[in-house]
Amino acid sequence: MKQQHILALTYACSLTAAVLAGEPKTTASPPSGDATQQVLDLDKEWAAAETKHDAVTLDRILDEKFLVTFGSKKPYNKAAFIKAITEGEVDPTESQTLTDASVIVDGDTAVVVATDTLRGTKNGAAYMEVARYTVTYVHRHGRWRALAEHLVFVPQAK
Repeated sequence: MKQQHILALTYACSLTAAVLAGEPKTTASPPSGDATQQVLDLDKEWAAAETKHDAVTLDRILDEKFLVTFGSKKPYNKAAFIKAITEGEVDPTESQTLTDASVIVDGDTAVVVATDTLRGTKNGAAYMEVARYTVTYVHRHGRWRALAEHLVFVPQAK
C-alpha cells in the first residue's frame, strides 16, 4: 500500500513538473504606464517616419522579425519594407491621418486596428487613399516594437 502512495505521489509530482515546464517564461519586464497610449503614440511616430522617409526611426520601431502584408500581396520583411517606404523623393504634400483606433493590450502584446487616410499628389493631381490596418506590437527589452502589420486599401466611390 505504501508503495502505491509513493508511486502516486511520484506521478503527481512528475505531471506537475511537466505542466510547469510547458508554461511560458516571462523574462522581460511588463509594460509600464498606459500601454494603450504608448502604442497609439508609436503608431503616429511610425506614420510620420514613413512620410519623412526616416529609415532610422522605422528601424527602431519595427521588430527584427517584422512582417507586413498589403491585401493579398506577398509579405515584406523589415528590410524590404523600409527600402520600399523610403525610396524616392519625399513628397512634401503627403500626409497620413490615423483614426478609428481600437486597441487590445494583453500583457506584453498589443493589437491596434485603425484607419489610415493618406493624402498627397501623384502626377500633379491630389489623391486620397483610405486603408484599414492591423498592427501587432510586442513589448521587449523595455519598449514596444511592431511585429506585424496587415493593411488593406478601402475601395473609394468615384
